[in-house]
Amino acid sequence: MRYHIDTIPVWEAMEKETACPLCALYQKCEETEIDRSLGGSVMEPDARIRVNERGICCKHHQQLFMMQNRLGHALLVDSHSKEHLKKLDQLNKLVPAPAAKKSIFGSKKDTSIAELADALEQLSTSCVICEDIDSHMQRYMYTFLHLWKTDTKFRKTWESSKGMCLPHAAEMLRHAAKHLNAAQQSEFAGSMMQLIKSNLAEDEKDLEWFTLKFDYRNQSKPWGNSRNALERTINRLRGLCIAPDAPKKD
Repeated sequence: MRYHIDTIPVWEAMEKETACPLCALYQKCEETEIDRSLGGSVMEPDARIRVNERGICCKHHQQLFMMQNRLGHALLVDSHSKEHLKKLDQLNKLVPAPAAKKSIFGSKKDTSIAELADALEQLSTSCVICEDIDSHMQRYMYTFLHLWKTDTKFRKTWESSKGMCLPHAAEMLRHAAKHLNAAQQSEFAGSMMQLIKSNLAEDEKDLEWFTLKFDYRNQSKPWGNSRNALERTINRLRGLCIAPDAPKKD
């Protein structure tokens, strides 16, 4: 199959033989977007307008801060804050007026407080980095399914892989429901479940041995593949949330 800009990253993620190729793709996308956000895009008008309007989530602010580019980070936050000050002025109309007189049974609940809370929440929940990553991931999932349908080598690579983490498996199956016919959906879902179950069973077996190694009676026995079983199992159940250690055998 002819390689192009979309298929190469998907193939590279599969060839890494990680617990989840989509987690590997997400991590790469995230690193790229973090670098870009504090690079030339800091001074690009279109990029600044998006940041001013949408903002950046807590997680990605933490990652931007760790880049040690305080000036670039400050420029983004400064213009975003100025935009928010304008919006906060507009939200003053949602502040409820004091009741002229209260009933002895209590005043009726004023929905303005809830509306104000909703409006403030909207100012603090969107993230341009999350949105850009999601756009990339949607394209990669479509490409993954296209390769699975059309490339025999890719399908064989998938069938011998470690499957996916549970969150990405669910997301991929939702895409499969849109882009595969009934027979393909059945085949793909079956292979997904088989890979998830077999690899999770292997992880759990290693994890159990990891716990048993702390029994003094097993101290002299080899660790096998259990040293990084905790990281592998968590990442398989919840997605990449703990950096996986390299497998260690003895």
